[in-house]
Amino acid sequence: ADQLALSYEKSISLPVTILRPFNTFGPRQSARAIIPTIITQISKSNKIKLGSLSPTRDFTYVEDTVDGFIKSIFCKKNIGEIVNIGSGFEISIRQLVKKISKLMNKKVSVVENRERKRPKFSEVKRLLASTTKAKKLIKWNPKFSSKKGFDEGLKKTIKWFSNSENLKHYKINLYNE
Repeated sequence: ADQLALSYEKSISLPVTILRPFNTFGPRQSARAIIPTIITQISKSNKIKLGSLSPTRDFTYVEDTVDGFIKSIFCKKNIGEIVNIGSGFEISIRQLVKKISKLMNKKVSVVENRERKRPKFSEVKRLLASTTKAKKLIKWNPKFSSKKGFDEGLKKTIKWFSNSENLKHYKINLYNE
């Protein structure tokens, strides 16, 4: 799809930019995503079930992702380019569980559930964004980058998912238990 869009940019001068947001997280995120899954499981139990714990991810707080899209819309330098929107900070799923449980003041044990593991060759082991183009072309810098910024985004997300009123429209028991 990216290449098809870029071919339109080259052949008929359609102003196209490919933005690649890396693992956006925050309030109102699908309960099937890893961060809400961890938060909601920890809020219910001291024993949580997850798939692989070793992959690393670059989680980007939703405000930074939106800011990247907005800056991209008003920029002409990025036309015809592929631009990553990420925090530039990576964390393993195992470390993520420890961090969230610490922020929630809960001691948990993790069970690696075989049913939740992805097939052997489908798991991406490491995702880390290079945001050099975003900084250069659209003058975008994530506000929730580094360990400190990531913690701030997690605190906001935990607060939102910890409010039972916010979860009334979620079917959190279908996937993330």
